[in-house]
Amino acid sequence: MDEPLDVAETRAAYDSVATSYGVMLRDLMAEKPYDRAMLGAFAEQVLATGNPSVLDAGCGTGRIAGHLATLGLDVAGVDLSPGMVEVARAEHPGLGFSVGALEELDLAAGSLGGIVAWYSLIHTPPERLAPVLAALAGGLAPGGFLLLAFQAGSGRRHIQQAYGHEVSMHAFLLDPDAVVAQLEAAGLAVEARLVRAPDTDERTPQAYLMARKQ
Repeated sequence: MDEPLDVAETRAAYDSVATSYGVMLRDLMAEKPYDRAMLGAFAEQVLATGNPSVLDAGCGTGRIAGHLATLGLDVAGVDLSPGMVEVARAEHPGLGFSVGALEELDLAAGSLGGIVAWYSLIHTPPERLAPVLAALAGGLAPGGFLLLAFQAGSGRRHIQQAYGHEVSMHAFLLDPDAVVAQLEAAGLAVEARLVRAPDTDERTPQAYLMARKQ
């Protein structure tokens, strides 16, 4: 199957910003109490399942994977951008990172205690999102958890400047109600939902959803 143009554009954009992205976001977690709270709750719930294996799907430079590792999880990451994966490997040499597209993940069925997709679904057009969520759900063991973070809303924006570089890619705002429906269709039950106001460095409300595999 031919790769969609938007996937190639997204890869190229993140390859070009990878080094700057890693530097600029390295310490961002310290400024995001809601991020820490949701990731902490996710880690606690996953550890309680007895299966600490977690995939950071769309891991970028590995900052979320690295944080989850400090919370006791056995984390691996996958990202579309080879440039981002290269930075992730340098920043977090104790973790495993690989290159791969979210729409082509081949997860071992029922193998994972948790999956996090932290602002990585925002580049998937809404009409292609349901199969991605279904594939992520398929990789979870019964009782496992999926944590999503994304910008809440509707519509698409064309990003031309990012992290000090000229780029060309699209990002989609997602309706939390629509995502909840897709999660439920994939066999997941949403257990926690948070939509917060934008911080000073953000333009839109931010949404977090945590769901459990039935």
